[in-house]
Amino acid sequence: MKICSGVKFFDNPTIRLLNSSTVVAISGALRLHVAFLLTGIAMRIPEYIAFSLIVYATYTLDRTLECKEDALNRGELAGADKRAGMAGCLAAFLVGTAILLHDGIWAAPFFPFIVGYVYTRGIRIGPVHLRFKAGAGVKNAVIGLTWGGTIALIVGQWCSSPAAVAVIFLFFGLKVFITSCVNDFKDVPGDVAAGIRTLPASLGERLTKIILIAILIGSYCVVVCALLQALIRDECVLLAFGFLITLVFLIFYTPAFENSSQLVLRKMREFVISWETVIGLVLRACVPV
Repeated sequence: MKICSGVKFFDNPTIRLLNSSTVVAISGALRLHVAFLLTGIAMRIPEYIAFSLIVYATYTLDRTLECKEDALNRGELAGADKRAGMAGCLAAFLVGTAILLHDGIWAAPFFPFIVGYVYTRGIRIGPVHLRFKAGAGVKNAVIGLTWGGTIALIVGQWCSSPAAVAVIFLFFGLKVFITSCVNDFKDVPGDVAAGIRTLPASLGERLTKIILIAILIGSYCVVVCALLQALIRDECVLLAFGFLITLVFLIFYTPAFENSSQLVLRKMREFVISWETVIGLVLRACVPV
């Protein structure tokens, strides 16, 4: 009976809503840690916690505010208590903001949260309603700029090199752009029904993959140039692993994997996107350099 009760608890739509952004929040904190490693900044646990809370608040807000495409793409959240979702967002945002403000980081906590709200709801100027989700690739660019920019704002508090901060902004912005496009592959039916022209919905899977691979190669070329100029630290294990696993994934992944009978295929997208940094850090600790 206790096991059944536990299963029912986690199967509750409200609990699923509150837990839906946990993994992406942890992944965000680890990416900030990698940015610190690349710029030679000492580990700062409070900033990692704060950033993860800001990421959690922003993504949970997006899932809490009802959108037409979410009815198809996130049907498992139907019936969730929106007040609980908003309360979770507010609590995470306030705690994360307090930590960052304590260290004199003013813009970083508000930037993604405001953009997250505008991204979800859009901007109404008279009779015109502008939505970031409406244009092909615009949504992904906004997401990339938001998180690349937020990481750069936090890193910039301790990094004295504007060029290094710019590299961090570009690298992580493009990285998040790629992963957000990959997530759009599985959401094409819902996005099309809602009139959202994501890259996969507009260009098709094959052409979108070619573009993403080109962006991936370009971003790592920037990183290599930064390494040669000694703008960032040599984290060859982390960088090589991130490049190879993302490249292989983009070549072989297809949305059909999401409904595969094989668990390894069904979870491949989540594994690569959410746990790449974890595995990279483990390899970095194990491989002598």
